[in-house]
Amino acid sequence: MTAPPAATRSPRTINREFVTGAVTGAAALMLVGTGGAVLVGIFARLTGRSSGIDQGLVVAVLLNVALLLFGCLRYRALTAELNEATDAGHRARVLAQRDSLTGFLNRRSLSEDGATLFGSARRRGKVVAMLTIDVDFFKSVNDMHGYAVGDQVLVHVAETIAAIAPTTSLLARLGADEFACAFVFDPAHQGVADRIAERLVTGFARPFRANGVDIHATVSIGVARSDADCASIDALLRNADIALHAAKTAGRNRHVWFNTAMEQSLQVRGELESGLRLAVAAQDIIPYFEQQVDLATGLTTGFEVLARWDHPTRGMIPPDVFIPIAEEIGVIGDLSLSLMRQACTAARDWDSALTLSINISPVQLRDAWLAQKIIKTLVETGFPASRLEIEVTESALFDNLALAQSIVGSLKNQGIRLALDDFGTGFSSLAHLRALPFDRIKIDHSFVASILDNAESMAIVNTIVRLGDSLNLPVTAEGIEDAAVEERLRALGCAKGQGYLYGRPMNAAQLRRLLAEQRLLAHQPDGDFPPVRGIAPRLAG
Repeated sequence: MTAPPAATRSPRTINREFVTGAVTGAAALMLVGTGGAVLVGIFARLTGRSSGIDQGLVVAVLLNVALLLFGCLRYRALTAELNEATDAGHRARVLAQRDSLTGFLNRRSLSEDGATLFGSARRRGKVVAMLTIDVDFFKSVNDMHGYAVGDQVLVHVAETIAAIAPTTSLLARLGADEFACAFVFDPAHQGVADRIAERLVTGFARPFRANGVDIHATVSIGVARSDADCASIDALLRNADIALHAAKTAGRNRHVWFNTAMEQSLQVRGELESGLRLAVAAQDIIPYFEQQVDLATGLTTGFEVLARWDHPTRGMIPPDVFIPIAEEIGVIGDLSLSLMRQACTAARDWDSALTLSINISPVQLRDAWLAQKIIKTLVETGFPASRLEIEVTESALFDNLALAQSIVGSLKNQGIRLALDDFGTGFSSLAHLRALPFDRIKIDHSFVASILDNAESMAIVNTIVRLGDSLNLPVTAEGIEDAAVEERLRALGCAKGQGYLYGRPMNAAQLRRLLAEQRLLAHQPDGDFPPVRGIAPRLAG
């Protein structure tokens, strides 16, 4: 058995080899010397020239034979041990280069092997296509079915990728549920990469059975190709990751090619993320207040709190831009409580008949401590719980209805009211109305804005108003911008309305001046306040 090269052995192992070899060599030399003397003695006795053999020499020969046998056996054992260590080292190197679950390359190995592929493709006038493949909603698979099923899904994904990708492709597992596939193709035939990506998307659209469970695991794919502006395999992988993010943003279960506009968009997104974290901490995102009006009397009954972010360089950023980002980066809870704290502080000395309505994000309803955080905010600001209305959307109730019921129950016990926002846009409205103790229904503005020229919208609004009446739940219509729309809603029996017809949303200072004019502050400040320009208030006088 051949010993491994010295370069693969440790100094301690080499020392052990040296000692074993030295002892064995010395024994062999001594055996030659003593053995020769013994043989001469035996020959002399046989020929009658000597009467005996030196017993000491015989003992020395036997001892040398024993040492020689010991050295040989020890050397064989040591060689076997070294070979085993070498095999273990080889396995360790393989594990360092490969993913243990799927056998694919890991990220580091993809970077190393991809650099070789990248250079080879350039020399041959070819390009490299990089596909990054992410399993949609993989976390839900683990949460619902356990990690064993999740591992089976990952193995299935790897096998499917290997079956569809070109045989010379580099295949890698980059993270928990993200894979990569890199291959060379002719730049004149970009359709090759499209067809492979389409086959992957289609291949995963079919259900997969794992542990007796049917798993529907779609994938999103980002695709990028090497070109003059792409200097390395790592840059190519980054471009594919950017395209993957675009595929997920576009709705998942599809493939999207990278373009430079995506990179610019990602840079803007990164700047917004950084700015948003700072803005939340500094309370730079402030509440604006939109009037809620009693349609029967025309009197303002309260205000809905809206988030506004006046960015130092980008100006006013719409909430539909920064709210989703806040949800994704995990600051929506802090943002919402900050707005609530500011709004409650501003409203605590308003007329006691005026209420505040505040939206709760679906992400916040996953927080089992949400009710306690809201109640703590009310205690700290001194705002009465009876004047607060929490608005939740139907989509917020899909994830965990039992947790939502627990949170809502705690809030209701404190006297806080509950409104179901954007009613009619979900899929199980009646079930939610039965499951949770709502105090109000709000009709989504998309139905309200078109009731005069769209018979379907009119029928939906009429049905919701009648449903609310039968359940003794007042209905608020959002997005009223026209007096004719207001009149139609009033005729239908809608209780309240809000929208630009009653004035643009105001910040705390503007609203306070207006309330002071109308004598709707609990403690009137001294001095006169001029009317606020650009606002058409319809407050109770």
